[in-house]
Amino acid sequence: MYGRCFIYYEHMSKYLLSAIFLMFCISGINAQNANKVPFNGIISDFLGNPAKRAKVSVNKYLYTRTDRKGRFGLTNVQDTDTLTIVYQKSVYYIPVEGKKSIRIKLADQLDKSAVIEAAEDQDLVNYGYGFVKRRESLGVTSGIPGEILQRTNQTNILDALRGLVPGLNFQKVNGQTKAVIRGKGTIGNTDPLYIVDGSEVPSLDYISVYDVETVEVLKDGSMYGVRGANGVIIVHTIGSR
Repeated sequence: MYGRCFIYYEHMSKYLLSAIFLMFCISGINAQNANKVPFNGIISDFLGNPAKRAKVSVNKYLYTRTDRKGRFGLTNVQDTDTLTIVYQKSVYYIPVEGKKSIRIKLADQLDKSAVIEAAEDQDLVNYGYGFVKRRESLGVTSGIPGEILQRTNQTNILDALRGLVPGLNFQKVNGQTKAVIRGKGTIGNTDPLYIVDGSEVPSLDYISVYDVETVEVLKDGSMYGVRGANGVIIVHTIGSR
């Protein structure tokens, strides 16, 4: 009888520990999801035209670019963060100050770094993840720092990216590494578009990972037209920005 009680007690203890562990896991997931809040915004120039391809960041690695309608989306933007906007060679600093979304109107380019308006917009809040999807298409592939690439002990950028970007695959062709972004260019030419410091280049073979500041992998390269049909890999070298 004592043996049966011991086995029963041991079984219940394991069940209880498993239940407690599961509760901690669920709490952790809920806390993580609670922190991942969408932050939508729209940027226009002083005439009200969309500020296309403006870079919006809250730190060195968390950033996005506006689409053709001037829209952008980020997650995990804190109340005390400051948005840094780079548009047409001008830089604007806009404190979030507790806003849950933001509609920004930039001043005339003659008055550089000035902002006419930066107000919260409830309609943008209601969009939820509507604008964030653009950044999430870059996902964790956005702004991979050169330090991470260097830790792979590879000198070639593509070799260093292996295993770091979901959906980025590689082929060996005539001894050279070729990148293939999953779901893109499955027929014919599969090479993505390579951009280094704003200029299109035929390959990344001539750049060492020790010269890289960040690398972006865009699975949706539609902003580059037909050239970006197979995706885009963007490299920023140290000191280029």
